[in-house]
Amino acid sequence: MAKILDRLLLFIYSISVGAISAAVILLISGVLPYELNYQQEQNVIVASVIAAAILFILSLRFFYISVRRERASLPSVDQRTEFGDVQISMETIENLCLKAASRFRGVRDIKARIRVVESGLEIMIRAVVDGETPIPALTSDLQKAIHDHVQEITGIPVSFVTVYIANVTQSPNYKSRVE
Repeated sequence: MAKILDRLLLFIYSISVGAISAAVILLISGVLPYELNYQQEQNVIVASVIAAAILFILSLRFFYISVRRERASLPSVDQRTEFGDVQISMETIENLCLKAASRFRGVRDIKARIRVVESGLEIMIRAVVDGETPIPALTSDLQKAIHDHVQEITGIPVSFVTVYIANVTQSPNYKSRVE
C-alpha cells in the first residue's frame, strides 16, 4: 500500500513541478501577462507558499525513500523453529545447488534459479554437458543429488528440480603441426 501511495505522490509531484516550471518560463519570457491588483497578489503569494511547502514535504519524503535501506529487498526463505526464526537467503540455496552439481564430472557452466512455492522450493538448473556421459542418467542423478543436498542442509522441502541442458561443450580441435 505504501508503494502505491509513494508512486501516486511522485506522479503528483512530477506534474506539479512540471506545471510550475512551465508557468515560470512563460511568465519570464513574457508570453503570459501578469498584471495583478493587491488582493490578487496576496492570494498568489499565499497559494505559492502553500504549494512550496507541500512540494518541500514531498521532496523530503522522496529523499528519505531514496536513501533508506530496503530490508525487504533481500529475498530469503523464512522458517520458524522452537527457538526462533531462521532466514536462509536465496543466494545460499543457489550456492548449495551449485556445490551439489559441481561434484558431477561432465557438467559445466552451471546456473541455478530458485522459486519458493507453497509446496517447497522449485529449483531450475541450467548446465552444459561434455557429451560423453548419457544425458538421461546424468540429469536424473543430478536432480536427485541437488534435491537431497538442499533438503538435507536447509531443512526446506524441495518440490522438484528441473534440469535444462543448454549445450554440449565442444572439444578443442588441435591441428597437428608437421615440420
